[in-house]
Amino acid sequence: MILGKKFDSDTNDTSKVIWKDRKRFLGMPLSFTRYYIKSGRLYSSKGLFNVEENELLLYRIMDVKLKRSLGDRIFGVGTITLFTCDKTDNELQIIKIKNSMEVRDLISTMVEEARTKIRVRGKEIYGAADNDGDSDSDADINETNI
Repeated sequence: MILGKKFDSDTNDTSKVIWKDRKRFLGMPLSFTRYYIKSGRLYSSKGLFNVEENELLLYRIMDVKLKRSLGDRIFGVGTITLFTCDKTDNELQIIKIKNSMEVRDLISTMVEEARTKIRVRGKEIYGAADNDGDSDSDADINETNI
């Protein structure tokens, strides 16, 4: 469920939950898997007795994929797969959530705004920036014409 008004990056309240939902079975939240977005981070919590919690910084998300099967569309749910540059979770799935298309758009918007806010470029996220800061590869520099 998307809480309150649409996402507003000018809001300085970092304790406000922007979005939350649960994994659903036949469209109903009958699961102990919970997801929420708060203060530039995506949290997932799984389990009843043994709880596993995961936190992902939004600016680390590289790509977002939405999958909706026929059954998912009938029950109004979908699965969002986040491809990240996080060490623990290269691929994080937000499984069978309601309003999946709107949530995908919300996550994409928040990722771009988080990157802009902390001034992160694509090279820094991918780890492609070289040590000396130039765009030439070291192999090209070391070649000499004989």
